[in-house]
Amino acid sequence: MVLKVSASFRESLPGQFVMVRIKNSDDPFLSRPFSIYSVHSRGGDTFVEILYKVVGKGTEAFSRLRAGAVLNMLGPLGRGFDVPSTCKKIVLIAGGVGMAPLSFLAERCGKETDGAEINCYMGAGSLEALVGLDRIEEVCSVVKISTDDGSRGHHGPVTELFGRDIDLHADNDSRIYSCGPNPMLRSLHELLKDRRVVCQVSLEERMACGIGACLGCVVKTKSDGLVRVCKEGPVFDIDSVDFSEDNG
Repeated sequence: MVLKVSASFRESLPGQFVMVRIKNSDDPFLSRPFSIYSVHSRGGDTFVEILYKVVGKGTEAFSRLRAGAVLNMLGPLGRGFDVPSTCKKIVLIAGGVGMAPLSFLAERCGKETDGAEINCYMGAGSLEALVGLDRIEEVCSVVKISTDDGSRGHHGPVTELFGRDIDLHADNDSRIYSCGPNPMLRSLHELLKDRRVVCQVSLEERMACGIGACLGCVVKTKSDGLVRVCKEGPVFDIDSVDFSEDNG
Protein backbone atom coordinates (compact mmCIF):
# COMPACT_ATOMS: atom_id res chain seq x y z
CA MET A 1 0.00 0.00 0.00
CA VAL A 2 1.42 3.36 -1.07
CA LEU A 3 0.27 6.43 0.84
CA LYS A 4 0.81 10.08 -0.02
CA VAL A 5 1.93 11.83 3.18
CA SER A 6 3.37 15.08 4.49
CA ALA A 7 7.00 15.98 3.80
CA SER A 8 7.85 15.41 7.47
CA PHE A 9 7.86 11.65 6.79
CA ARG A 10 11.13 12.08 4.91
CA GLU A 11 12.77 12.04 8.35
CA SER A 12 11.42 8.54 9.12
CA LEU A 13 13.95 6.03 10.44
CA PRO A 14 14.10 2.34 9.51
CA GLY A 15 12.35 0.41 12.27
CA GLN A 16 9.77 3.09 12.98
CA PHE A 17 6.10 2.41 12.34
CA VAL A 18 2.75 4.08 11.62
CA MET A 19 -0.79 3.59 12.93
CA VAL A 20 -3.34 3.45 10.10
CA ARG A 21 -7.12 3.32 9.89
CA ILE A 22 -9.69 4.07 7.19
CA LYS A 23 -11.00 7.62 7.56
CA ASN A 24 -14.63 8.01 8.70
CA SER A 25 -14.98 4.29 9.33
CA ASP A 26 -15.66 2.58 12.65
CA ASP A 27 -15.13 -0.94 11.32
CA PRO A 28 -12.53 -1.69 12.45
CA PHE A 29 -12.57 0.96 15.14
CA LEU A 30 -8.90 0.78 16.16
CA SER A 31 -5.91 1.74 14.01
CA ARG A 32 -3.50 -0.96 12.90
CA PRO A 33 0.31 -0.73 13.33
CA PHE A 34 2.59 -1.25 10.32
CA SER A 35 6.33 -0.98 9.90
CA ILE A 36 7.47 1.51 7.29
CA TYR A 37 8.57 -0.39 4.19
CA SER A 38 9.95 2.60 2.30
CA VAL A 39 9.80 6.38 2.05
CA HIS A 40 10.39 8.16 -1.23
CA SER A 41 9.68 11.44 -2.98
CA ARG A 42 8.36 12.06 -6.47
CA GLY A 43 7.51 15.38 -8.09
CA GLY A 44 7.66 17.21 -4.76
CA ASP A 45 5.31 14.74 -3.05
CA THR A 46 6.27 12.26 -0.33
CA PHE A 47 5.07 8.66 -0.20
CA VAL A 48 5.21 5.96 2.46
CA GLU A 49 4.98 2.30 1.48
CA ILE A 50 3.49 -0.33 3.79
CA LEU A 51 3.92 -4.06 3.33
CA TYR A 52 1.17 -6.12 4.95
CA LYS A 53 -0.45 -9.54 4.99
CA VAL A 54 -4.20 -10.05 5.20
CA VAL A 55 -4.74 -11.72 8.57
CA GLY A 56 -7.90 -10.13 9.99
CA LYS A 57 -10.70 -7.61 9.60
CA GLY A 58 -8.44 -4.55 9.43
CA THR A 59 -6.00 -5.78 6.80
CA GLU A 60 -8.84 -7.34 4.82
CA ALA A 61 -10.50 -3.92 4.68
CA PHE A 62 -7.24 -2.35 3.49
CA SER A 63 -6.98 -4.95 0.72
CA ARG A 64 -10.30 -3.70 -0.73
CA LEU A 65 -9.19 -0.06 -0.95
CA ARG A 66 -8.71 1.61 -4.30
CA ALA A 67 -6.56 4.52 -5.49
CA GLY A 68 -7.72 7.81 -3.99
CA ALA A 69 -9.02 6.34 -0.73
CA VAL A 70 -8.33 8.50 2.34
CA LEU A 71 -6.82 7.07 5.52
CA ASN A 72 -5.89 8.45 8.90
CA MET A 73 -2.24 7.83 9.72
CA LEU A 74 -0.21 8.65 12.83
CA GLY A 75 3.57 8.55 12.69
CA PRO A 76 6.40 8.00 12.31
CA LEU A 77 6.39 6.39 15.77
CA GLY A 78 8.79 4.50 18.00
CA ARG A 79 12.51 3.87 18.14
CA GLY A 80 14.31 2.87 14.96
CA PHE A 81 17.46 0.87 14.31
CA ASP A 82 20.89 2.22 15.22
CA VAL A 83 23.50 1.77 12.48
CA PRO A 84 27.05 3.10 12.97
CA SER A 85 28.30 4.83 9.82
CA THR A 86 31.54 2.87 10.19
CA CYS A 87 29.83 -0.54 10.25
CA LYS A 88 31.58 -2.95 7.84
CA LYS A 89 28.99 -5.72 7.63
CA ILE A 90 25.21 -5.64 8.09
CA VAL A 91 23.31 -8.90 8.49
CA LEU A 92 19.51 -8.94 8.15
CA ILE A 93 17.40 -11.86 9.40
CA ALA A 94 13.75 -11.60 8.37
CA GLY A 95 10.70 -13.74 8.95
CA GLY A 96 7.63 -13.16 6.77
CA VAL A 97 6.49 -9.53 6.64
CA GLY A 98 9.28 -8.82 9.12
CA MET A 99 11.10 -8.05 5.89
CA ALA A 100 9.41 -4.62 5.78
CA PRO A 101 11.56 -2.63 8.27
CA LEU A 102 14.69 -4.56 7.25
CA SER A 103 14.20 -3.68 3.59
CA PHE A 104 13.89 -0.01 4.55
CA LEU A 105 17.05 -0.41 6.65
CA ALA A 106 18.97 -2.02 3.79
CA GLU A 107 17.87 0.76 1.45
CA ARG A 108 19.14 3.45 3.84
CA CYS A 109 22.37 1.61 4.66
CA GLY A 110 23.16 1.28 0.98
CA LYS A 111 23.03 5.07 0.72
CA GLU A 112 24.45 6.21 4.05
CA THR A 113 27.08 3.73 5.26
CA ASP A 114 30.63 3.74 4.00
CA GLY A 115 30.50 0.73 1.69
CA ALA A 116 29.09 -1.73 4.22
CA GLU A 117 28.48 -5.28 3.02
CA ILE A 118 24.79 -6.17 3.44
CA ASN A 119 23.72 -9.82 3.79
CA CYS A 120 20.14 -11.01 4.18
CA TYR A 121 18.65 -14.24 5.49
CA MET A 122 15.01 -14.35 4.49
CA GLY A 123 12.48 -16.86 5.80
CA ALA A 124 8.83 -17.60 5.09
CA GLY A 125 6.33 -20.42 5.33
CA SER A 126 6.44 -21.13 1.61
CA LEU A 127 7.55 -19.77 -1.76
CA GLU A 128 4.21 -17.95 -2.11
CA ALA A 129 4.73 -16.23 1.24
CA LEU A 130 8.11 -14.71 0.35
CA VAL A 131 7.64 -10.96 0.07
CA GLY A 132 9.97 -8.17 -0.98
CA LEU A 133 12.58 -10.47 -2.52
CA ASP A 134 13.21 -8.45 -5.69
CA ARG A 135 13.78 -5.26 -3.74
CA ILE A 136 16.12 -6.75 -1.15
CA GLU A 137 18.21 -8.42 -3.87
CA GLU A 138 18.90 -4.98 -5.36
CA VAL A 139 20.72 -3.74 -2.26
CA CYS A 140 22.25 -6.86 -0.67
CA SER A 141 25.52 -8.57 -1.55
CA VAL A 142 24.13 -11.96 -0.52
CA VAL A 143 20.52 -13.11 -0.06
CA LYS A 144 19.81 -16.59 1.34
CA ILE A 145 16.28 -17.99 1.55
CA SER A 146 14.57 -20.59 3.69
CA THR A 147 10.99 -21.86 3.68
CA ASP A 148 9.24 -24.02 6.23
CA ASP A 149 7.89 -26.35 3.53
CA GLY A 150 11.08 -26.47 1.45
CA SER A 151 9.48 -24.93 -1.63
CA ARG A 152 12.36 -22.44 -1.99
CA GLY A 153 15.88 -22.48 -0.58
CA HIS A 154 16.72 -24.13 2.72
CA HIS A 155 14.04 -26.45 4.11
CA GLY A 156 13.57 -25.22 7.68
CA PRO A 157 13.61 -22.10 9.88
CA VAL A 158 15.61 -19.08 8.78
CA THR A 159 17.53 -19.15 12.08
CA GLU A 160 18.72 -22.65 11.21
CA LEU A 161 19.99 -21.32 7.88
CA PHE A 162 21.73 -18.41 9.59
CA GLY A 163 23.19 -20.77 12.19
CA ARG A 164 25.19 -22.51 9.47
CA ASP A 165 26.97 -19.23 8.70
CA ILE A 166 27.11 -17.78 12.17
CA ASP A 167 30.91 -17.87 12.40
CA LEU A 168 31.05 -15.61 9.34
CA HIS A 169 29.00 -12.91 11.00
CA ALA A 170 29.27 -13.10 14.79
CA ASP A 171 32.21 -10.71 15.23
CA ASN A 172 32.87 -7.11 16.17
CA ASP A 173 32.77 -5.95 12.54
CA SER A 174 29.16 -7.12 12.07
CA ARG A 175 25.80 -5.73 13.14
CA ILE A 176 22.78 -8.01 13.07
CA TYR A 177 19.21 -6.76 12.63
CA SER A 178 16.12 -8.94 12.76
CA CYS A 179 12.35 -8.77 12.62
CA GLY A 180 9.85 -11.60 12.64
CA PRO A 181 7.68 -13.75 14.91
CA ASN A 182 8.73 -14.06 18.54
CA PRO A 183 9.67 -17.77 18.26
CA MET A 184 12.13 -16.83 15.53
CA LEU A 185 13.66 -14.06 17.63
CA ARG A 186 13.88 -16.40 20.60
CA SER A 187 15.84 -18.90 18.50
CA LEU A 188 18.13 -16.13 17.28
CA HIS A 189 18.77 -15.09 20.87
CA GLU A 190 19.81 -18.66 21.70
CA LEU A 191 22.23 -18.70 18.78
CA LEU A 192 23.87 -15.43 19.79
CA LYS A 193 23.81 -15.57 23.59
CA ASP A 194 27.43 -16.71 23.97
CA ARG A 195 28.83 -14.52 21.20
CA ARG A 196 30.06 -10.96 21.26
CA VAL A 197 28.00 -9.40 18.52
CA VAL A 198 25.59 -6.47 18.44
CA CYS A 199 22.06 -7.48 17.45
CA GLN A 200 18.92 -5.36 17.40
CA VAL A 201 15.44 -6.78 16.92
CA SER A 202 12.13 -5.20 16.02
CA LEU A 203 9.30 -6.76 18.01
CA GLU A 204 5.92 -7.44 16.44
CA GLU A 205 3.15 -6.71 18.95
CA ARG A 206 -0.54 -5.85 18.80
CA MET A 207 -1.18 -2.16 19.51
CA ALA A 208 -4.28 -0.09 20.07
CA CYS A 209 -2.91 3.46 20.29
CA GLY A 210 0.77 3.50 19.28
CA ILE A 211 1.61 6.31 21.70
CA GLY A 212 2.08 4.46 24.99
CA ALA A 213 -1.27 5.21 26.58
CA CYS A 214 -3.15 1.91 26.37
CA LEU A 215 -0.35 -0.41 27.60
CA GLY A 216 -1.54 -3.06 25.17
CA CYS A 217 1.94 -3.80 23.77
CA VAL A 218 3.92 -4.31 26.98
CA VAL A 219 6.79 -6.81 26.98
CA LYS A 220 9.23 -7.91 29.66
CA THR A 221 12.87 -6.83 29.59
CA LYS A 222 15.77 -7.97 31.73
CA SER A 223 16.82 -4.64 33.21
CA ASP A 224 13.85 -2.29 32.82
CA GLY A 225 10.99 -4.64 33.65
CA LEU A 226 7.84 -4.12 31.61
CA VAL A 227 8.17 -1.66 28.74
CA ARG A 228 5.95 -0.49 25.90
CA VAL A 229 6.91 -1.68 22.44
CA CYS A 230 5.37 1.41 20.84
CA LYS A 231 7.38 3.89 22.94
CA GLU A 232 10.55 2.21 24.21
CA GLY A 233 10.68 0.09 21.01
CA PRO A 234 9.77 -1.44 18.67
CA VAL A 235 13.55 -1.85 18.25
CA PHE A 236 15.48 -3.33 21.19
CA ASP A 237 18.91 -4.82 21.75
CA ILE A 238 18.30 -8.55 21.66
CA ASP A 239 20.05 -9.10 25.00
CA SER A 240 17.68 -6.68 26.75
CA VAL A 241 14.52 -8.67 25.93
CA ASP A 242 13.42 -11.42 28.32
CA PHE A 243 12.88 -14.45 26.09
CA SER A 244 12.39 -16.84 28.99
CA GLU A 245 8.63 -16.71 28.42
CA ASP A 246 6.34 -15.88 25.54
CA ASN A 247 6.57 -12.12 25.27
CA GLY A 248 3.93 -11.83 22.60
